[in-house]
Amino acid sequence: MDFDFSEEQQLLKDSVVRLLADRYDFESRKKHQAATEGWSLGVWRQFAEQGLLGITFAEEDGGFGGGPVETMIVMEAFGKALVIEPYLSAVVLCGGLLRNAGSDEQRRTLLPSIADGTKRLAFAHAERQAGHDLHDIAATARTEGDAFVLDGDKSLVLHGDTADAYIVSARSSGERRDRDGIGLFLVDAGAPGVSRRGYPTQDGMRAAEVSLTNVRVERMNVIGDPAGGFPMIERVAHEAIAALCAEAVGAMAEALDMTVDYLKQRKQFGTTIGSFQALQHRASDMFVALEQARSMALFATMMSSEPDAEERGKAISAAKVQIGRSGRFIGQQAVQLHGGIGMTMEYKLGHLFKRLAMIDTMFGDADHHLEAFADSDGFVGAL
Repeated sequence: MDFDFSEEQQLLKDSVVRLLADRYDFESRKKHQAATEGWSLGVWRQFAEQGLLGITFAEEDGGFGGGPVETMIVMEAFGKALVIEPYLSAVVLCGGLLRNAGSDEQRRTLLPSIADGTKRLAFAHAERQAGHDLHDIAATARTEGDAFVLDGDKSLVLHGDTADAYIVSARSSGERRDRDGIGLFLVDAGAPGVSRRGYPTQDGMRAAEVSLTNVRVERMNVIGDPAGGFPMIERVAHEAIAALCAEAVGAMAEALDMTVDYLKQRKQFGTTIGSFQALQHRASDMFVALEQARSMALFATMMSSEPDAEERGKAISAAKVQIGRSGRFIGQQAVQLHGGIGMTMEYKLGHLFKRLAMIDTMFGDADHHLEAFADSDGFVGAL
């Protein structure tokens, strides 16, 4: 099996790395965080100009016809640079929902606007009572004439405070934890009955609490089947987890590079501490953990387009377990080998560790996915 990038994929990787090297050092990131949006509109426009925002959309929808590997390339580079722009929420999540479940008119209208950076969407799905269960939805969508009326509260909406519109999951029928009866609805951020409260997250990103009270949604703004949206939510969540795995690999690689560089420069007892065999062994263990995570992130990328939801879910859970374990190990080792400087806000390493910790919790932490994998029949299947 050939794991090498194609010529086009290598060019994509080189261009993303070059862009971030020019525009996204750690000091620039601090300035982006201080902006009104909590990230840089200028950088977002550059992402659009380089085609990154539409990399996975079909050409007829204003994109470049890429796939999961292209997303992996972009997200790994973003992980190394600690990019805080709303790529995951706008492109991977909302773009994925529209790409997979949107009508021809919805794709034709919305995807080119996402690709050129003029319209930003956020996925309003998580609820406080749900934990890591994607199907636990209390928000309701009742019919009223030819429209739906939405009520409910959504929590931790990634970059929801600066979104122009939301894709909202709400229950049109059934009980709160039923997998059936969930629909997806496109809601303008300024629609009557929509309110939001934005806040920074621990890793430098932004999120919002979004409330909907008697929000009217016309039929043309329903995405797919209003009672059969859960399979698509699950599919796009799996695609997002694969993207997060790639981002985590980028962050781990950067943490390891910084640590090895520090070991080569820091002197104690008249010599560099990297000459101590015990520290060399710890750096070697970090490298092994990184390569384990990289292989599982690649596996998740390859399986994210698997049509069988059960097989796809097992692969994604297995990858998430390894990513969580490797991320924690590499982060802890990196901080310990750096000493006190590793935890200062002025130094990039502590922020990498925070981002790795947040990635572990998103869409279910390592323990949650280990339990999910254990409850399945594994990769071999029942004998």
